[in-house]
Amino acid sequence: MQKEEVYGYVKKALIEALAVDEEEIQPESTLIGDLGAESIDILDIVFQLEKMLGIKIERGELVPDDVANDKEGKYQHENKLTELGLDEIRKRMPYANIDELAKNPMVSNIITILTVRDLCYIVESKVGVDPA
Repeated sequence: MQKEEVYGYVKKALIEALAVDEEEIQPESTLIGDLGAESIDILDIVFQLEKMLGIKIERGELVPDDVANDKEGKYQHENKLTELGLDEIRKRMPYANIDELAKNPMVSNIITILTVRDLCYIVESKVGVDPA
């Protein structure tokens, strides 16, 4: 499978789940801010991609659960990511633009940085597309 095919599947899932026009979907579009997705919509998008492509995307792959739910204060304190938490997000989500998150590092903002391109990257890794 090629990157263009993955992008086509992702666009199809976004159109079906979010009732957006194809023209609204750009690689840099954020799922929540630009395309209007809610948490339940993201679950639907993931489900559709899993069904279409025969893959499994774990929740922790979209948002590192142990960082987001850290109760020890290592990665977050009072729902705000620490520098170590931001570094961990950078490490686990190398495809994502962490700069926006760093400006307002609330844990709830982790999911808001996900873009169409990021979702494609995750799917590409599942179907064996060369990341180069």
